[in-house]
Amino acid sequence: MRAVIFDFDYTLGDTTEGILACISYGLEGLGFPAAGREEMRRTIGLSLPATLERLTGCDDPGKGRGFTKLFMEKADEVMVDSAELFPETVPLLRSLKARGVKTAIVTTKARFRIEGILEKYGVGELVDVIVGSDMVKNEKPHPEALELALGLMNISAWEAVYIGDNTVDARCAESAGVPFAGVLTGTTGAREMEEYPHICICSDLSELRRTMSI
Repeated sequence: MRAVIFDFDYTLGDTTEGILACISYGLEGLGFPAAGREEMRRTIGLSLPATLERLTGCDDPGKGRGFTKLFMEKADEVMVDSAELFPETVPLLRSLKARGVKTAIVTTKARFRIEGILEKYGVGELVDVIVGSDMVKNEKPHPEALELALGLMNISAWEAVYIGDNTVDARCAESAGVPFAGVLTGTTGAREMEEYPHICICSDLSELRRTMSI
């Protein structure tokens, strides 16, 4: 294994409060009814048009673009400040860096938001590559972002592992031919992720680190 690639939300960190504020702002701005907290939380990791469709049933591309615009508008105010890294994240990234293993983040967030969160914690140098939704035409579960990260690191699919908390991540890894490892720190249960090819499914990063010896 020459590279470890991570999802961000509910894998390396928690931006729940910021995301919920942005979703609520977008729904209100488009005139949709408010959604429940848990209902919104279960959309984390989806693309923004998919989030709108899941919450409202609306699949109109124009509404999807409008929702995305409003979400991003609010995110500029709240996302970085509200983000928190999980306690296991920095030790794991430091360990991988010390061993010469390349690291990347592939996320539905814009790249600059992830950069801002890492800078807030002073650990930007621990991640070699960040691929955000603003860098690709097709968001997860399409493999484009994961394939781009592999290319930027000059790593073959079989030399990497993709770690995520959602079936969207598992499907993305399967499509790209990258081994997948799951963590249960999000809203997706083990049974759902077990339907896809995987190395292991662990309760959190600490257990995953022990299981995979990384």
